[in-house]
Amino acid sequence: MIDMNTDAQYWSCVVTFARVFRRNLFAFFTIVFMVLMAGCGQGANEADVDQNGNGELIIGLTDAEGDFISYTVDVESITLTKANGTIVHVLPLTTRVDFAQYTELTEFLTASMVPLGAYKHATMVLDYSDADIWVENSNGDAVQVNDIQNSAGDPVTELEMTVHLEGRNKLVISRGLPAHLTLDFDLNATNKAVFDDTGTPMLVVEPYLIADAYLQRPKAHRVRGPLNGVDVDNSQFEIIINPFHQRHTTDQKYGSLTVMTDDETVYDIDNQSYTGLPGLQAMDSLPQYTATIVIGKFKYNPTRFIAKEVYAGESVPGGALDVVKGNVIARSENVLTIKGATLIRSGGTVTINDEVTVNIAETTMVKKQLSANSHTIGDISVGQKVSIFGTITNSEVDNMIMDATNGVVRLKITKVYGASVDSTSNTMASNYFLMDAQRFNGRPVSLFDFSGTGVDVDNDADPSNYEVDTGMLPVDDIVEVIPIKVFGFVTPFGSAPADFTATTLVDLTKVPATLTMNWTPDTDYPFSDVTENSFTLNLMERGVFHHVGRGGAIVDLSTISPPPVIRGMANGGRYELKEKGPRRVFTDFASFVAEIEARLANGSSMKRIVAHGYFNDITATLTADEIHAK
Repeated sequence: MIDMNTDAQYWSCVVTFARVFRRNLFAFFTIVFMVLMAGCGQGANEADVDQNGNGELIIGLTDAEGDFISYTVDVESITLTKANGTIVHVLPLTTRVDFAQYTELTEFLTASMVPLGAYKHATMVLDYSDADIWVENSNGDAVQVNDIQNSAGDPVTELEMTVHLEGRNKLVISRGLPAHLTLDFDLNATNKAVFDDTGTPMLVVEPYLIADAYLQRPKAHRVRGPLNGVDVDNSQFEIIINPFHQRHTTDQKYGSLTVMTDDETVYDIDNQSYTGLPGLQAMDSLPQYTATIVIGKFKYNPTRFIAKEVYAGESVPGGALDVVKGNVIARSENVLTIKGATLIRSGGTVTINDEVTVNIAETTMVKKQLSANSHTIGDISVGQKVSIFGTITNSEVDNMIMDATNGVVRLKITKVYGASVDSTSNTMASNYFLMDAQRFNGRPVSLFDFSGTGVDVDNDADPSNYEVDTGMLPVDDIVEVIPIKVFGFVTPFGSAPADFTATTLVDLTKVPATLTMNWTPDTDYPFSDVTENSFTLNLMERGVFHHVGRGGAIVDLSTISPPPVIRGMANGGRYELKEKGPRRVFTDFASFVAEIEARLANGSSMKRIVAHGYFNDITATLTADEIHAK
């Protein structure tokens, strides 16, 4: 148990878990161990460790949207193994998690103490015996998965994944020396849903975990739990960590966390909006143990966790009203259709109901993420991600209805995946660009009915020519067709064009990629061509995994031309080859390829390759700084 009070705000080690689900069941699961030199506003000192020589460890978990509607399993244990063989447990108890509900951020899971010293590997165990997994079929409907197997066809009840911490990924917990490590649980290499002729899915699970010593993409963090106290003078408050949708308890078995605030922190307290100091003062007036959720980011020099958004009291799901979370796929006057819906009942239970009809009215309160301004129901349009507080009036699964006429609609930051449209066809203003929108918050565009989104029928949003207002964001580099992702908000209903107002634009060609390829059965001919610096993958006898994933977007290797190539880094990388017996790790790509060819010539076969680096869509080449072959 850790009490991160104002006298001991020191984080010797931070662990975060990230995973990104996308089409074809791609996911990216990251665990980050970070040793930090300073506490919140104070210098490093003996508070970094306890009298037994332990460093403080904070654990979080995250995920992003995709074809998984729900991926609920039990995280049974997370352990670190020291170089001397000592095993350290860093998860206080088995924790049930729906990984599919966490997008673009990291959720704090626990805080614990970790002994100082060097660690040689980390292990995570997932229990599938009571898994509740739903996937999206070709019609965009949620279908439950009851058949979970490994690649050998055996049922999966427990999944153990271990990563070696060696070389540049070595983990040492010590006083005052900053270090961190990222463990990636890549579900593109681990999970694939296969549908039979009747539309019944089977999930193929193949365990895989890798390490990265550099936290290249820090994400927003979220912490939830009861409010434990407010210190207005020092602009901070403390939360007892109760991760995910667990019932709030004052038992600090998961630890607690001190949250710093500033003048830009936005508050939503009992459905009232504040910014800066007035919000913290409102927090100070709340009863101890009031339900609270905070979204923010780590800052350094000094190290502290600063809140960007704070929700408390009736603004937190699980209070007096029911809550539906999902995407608006259609609107007809004041009736919304919500798809991919998660229902959180006022009693605290969480269920999946793929589609919910919601009635709104002028009396419905509308709020917008990161905004304290007033909004109306006119701001709610097709494609928008929402959280809606109201009352379920019809609980029939096939006809669930919510009354939100006296409730609250929260407009959440929405993500649109797709590709830019040839700039020569763009005759709009310089701060506009066109995109071929393919998925909204992970849902295929075919599910959405854009009727009524435009000022007239001729201006209704056209997803194949989706008009994005980028404001002051630079768009000069978007001069050709490239895969992109935009964050922001859908234009108010009946007002397009533009169709979308972007707050962030991501060129996916500049985002690290993961290529996954397997063969069924194992093959003695994995490469159709080999050079000293590259090899071309043979797609014959390919298995269920044959994809490149990056930033939530997927490329199916079986549909591209030319065939995919993996190239080594000119200045070396980390290339691992594992067969029955010892692993071999190479820093020279040519030596790595030569060893593979020698083993194949000696009767071995290849099962799978996972490569990490940057992917060139035109040449279909992934330049890899890390490869794992088996």
